[in-house]
Amino acid sequence: MSVLLTLRNVGVVRQQRAILAAVDLGFMAGTVTALVGPNGAGKSTLLGVACGDLQADSGEVLLHGKPLQAIQAGALARERAVMPQEHAVRFAFSVEEVVAMGRLPHPPEPAHDARQVEAALDAAELQPLRQREVQQLSGGESARATFARVLAQATPVLFLDEPTAALDLRHQERTLRTVRGLADAGACVIVVLHDLNLAAGYADRIVLLEQGRVAADGPPADVLTESTLRRVYQQDVLVLQHPRRPVPLVVVV
Repeated sequence: MSVLLTLRNVGVVRQQRAILAAVDLGFMAGTVTALVGPNGAGKSTLLGVACGDLQADSGEVLLHGKPLQAIQAGALARERAVMPQEHAVRFAFSVEEVVAMGRLPHPPEPAHDARQVEAALDAAELQPLRQREVQQLSGGESARATFARVLAQATPVLFLDEPTAALDLRHQERTLRTVRGLADAGACVIVVLHDLNLAAGYADRIVLLEQGRVAADGPPADVLTESTLRRVYQQDVLVLQHPRRPVPLVVVV
């Protein structure tokens, strides 16, 4: 495994308030990293800076050792795909058309592009909806269409901001199993999650943020401890061993 993405001393200030401060992180190929933390901890801001959608006020972000701002937009879109929190489409595209947009950064290869789109539709269970206008989708269906677009983009780095927030139980698990499979195949995946048990079940690493700083960073069992979670979330919890899987299970008490 190699480090694909590096954040060095990253800081973001908004209205004289530090949203992120002195963040140093490296992200490796073949891993899933979950960004977790209370509301307002800086998770989405960190994701936005890491993917190049937001400019940091201090520090730098390097992709393959090269500053993000030095990479042309087209080349960057071939290296990383982004699923934002807001995934509404304002025009009457079909689901299939939205998913196919993921192929736009790549040189046209009609047969290969079609295979990538079909695989993405299959992975997100969107085949029955492929001709439906995206404006007619439910919130969860719209999220799955955006996720499929990210899959079709087929990049080595993926940024996912709360991809399971609008999904039912089945599609939460299916989405994160797909994410896990991408990482196992060599991708670097960085995902914002609120559900600590989903993070524990699918991530190799959890970065816990607190007021814009890294409060804990490491394997799920090291980060999701009762003392750390009680301090950061200001909530009493129990951390148990999952009865069927070798991962921690967080229970609110």
